[in-house]
Amino acid sequence: MNPPRSHPRLGPRALVRTLAWLRLTAIAGQSAAVLVVAYGLGLDIPQPQLFAGIGVLSAFAALAAWRLGRPWHVSEIEAVAHIAVDTLVLGYLLYHTGGASNPFVTLLLVPIALAAAALSTRGVAAVATLAGLAYLLLMRWYLPLPHLQTAGYGDFHLIVTGMAVNFAIAALLLGVFTARLATALRAQQDEVQRVRERALRDEGILAIATQAAGAAHELNTPLSTMRTLLTELKRERGGDAALADDLDLLAGQVERCRGILREMASFGNMQLTQTPERTTLGTFLHDCMERFRLLRPEAEASVEIGEADATLPLRVQPGLRHALINLLNNAADASALNDSDRVGLAARRERGWIELRVRDYGPGFTEDSRSATMLGYSRKHDGLGLGLALAEATAERLDGELALGRAPDGGAEMCLRLPLSAVGDRS
Repeated sequence: MNPPRSHPRLGPRALVRTLAWLRLTAIAGQSAAVLVVAYGLGLDIPQPQLFAGIGVLSAFAALAAWRLGRPWHVSEIEAVAHIAVDTLVLGYLLYHTGGASNPFVTLLLVPIALAAAALSTRGVAAVATLAGLAYLLLMRWYLPLPHLQTAGYGDFHLIVTGMAVNFAIAALLLGVFTARLATALRAQQDEVQRVRERALRDEGILAIATQAAGAAHELNTPLSTMRTLLTELKRERGGDAALADDLDLLAGQVERCRGILREMASFGNMQLTQTPERTTLGTFLHDCMERFRLLRPEAEASVEIGEADATLPLRVQPGLRHALINLLNNAADASALNDSDRVGLAARRERGWIELRVRDYGPGFTEDSRSATMLGYSRKHDGLGLGLALAEATAERLDGELALGRAPDGGAEMCLRLPLSAVGDRS
């Protein structure tokens, strides 16, 4: 039975980071509001007490910024504590400026809206309860605002103006910061989808690998039988030159199959032990090309690598050589679609990365690059859809990436980018 699916949330750290930016905006807005009301409108408000509250909020903003710079985990309780400090300071300021009759009292709703996008139901309930209690207390205990004495501009007009300003502030805060949270949420959902697709692909690869191991074990017996029979046929029919040539060819193919099975067994042992092969970039490319030419002798393959990069020491992880040969084999098949035998391989070191570029001279990619790397997808009528999927899986296992694109003068180019931290030999 599949586990129940839950709605993805951003988490406490994203909320605390958003609150940090929102807190700086609040400090600037509150300071400007006190100055405008005190000196622009001439209201006798308790400036020392108000600036003291703003000062406390500023000190907490500095502490929160320092906290976000640390790699420590941010829990939901800590996120609620940040909201509690903001709510208490806002309640303190409202207490000195009319309490619940102050139009800015609706700003208590902003933390609830932000918490709903990032916290669990329990966390949102805690924030809503805190804001509700603050509102109820401000209805009972507060210091009333002094009456406005400006001619033609009474208390009612002041309240209406405050409501308009409050509406603009709330709309701006909710629009900007909620949009930031929504963008982060969409990015998180995309990442979850990518992880799910990779898990499904890896499950398929594991199933295919299990079947391949069983097939390799079973093929060893008929290959040994074929090898024995070919030896007998060559001894009995050695006088027929044409038949002898065909028998030699078949014997070579049988030996090739046996060699492939031995490579599969060796590769499996390397995967189990995770033992890297120490070599240089030039030697690694030369070995890959030699194996590729044995596999595709008709292909006209070229290698481009600088002298300095050729001596770069590597720790070749299991599967990397097979991934590169798969890319070369796919490139040869693509070039053949345009009646070409050309295949290109270029390698270079760029900062902390190694780029292995395989290009073909075929028709290029006409579909989405993501669909081209799906397990089981193939443009060839007799293809299995494994080459690109295996290469991408190998790149991701080494913290790299496989990028597909069009070559400048026609054809397609596949770039296997690997970090030096994963394949470089620091010893």
